Amino acid sequence: QVQVVESGGGLVQPGGSLRLSCTASVSSFSIYAMAWYRQAPGKQREFVAASSSLGTNYADSVKGRFSISRDNAKNTGYLQMNSLKPEDTAVYYCKIRRLESGAEYWGQGTQVSVSS
Repeated sequence: QVQVVESGGGLVQPGGSLRLSCTASVSSFSIYAMAWYRQAPGKQREFVAASSSLGTNYADSVKGRFSISRDNAKNTGYLQMNSLKPEDTAVYYCKIRRLESGAEYWGQGTQVSVSS
């Protein structure tokens, strides 16, 4: 059973930074694409950023502020979030997708709150 665990969330002031981590219990993280999504209260879950062998891409709302990266040797992905805004407040979820099968696995989410 694949498990995905996010960590690193918390409360930060506007303009601050956080780094989220996503660790997966898989034998080879490199054969998975990874993506971050977020869900704010009362809103639908939305795409934030993705990383795969094809490269990276970002939602327009976070371009230039967020950066996705991964360390395949550690089975871990990251989301560096800078210049945080109150509208970034949400539960952030990590999703991994096995490239050849399409099987997807989600983490339980980590809360990010941006407030003064």
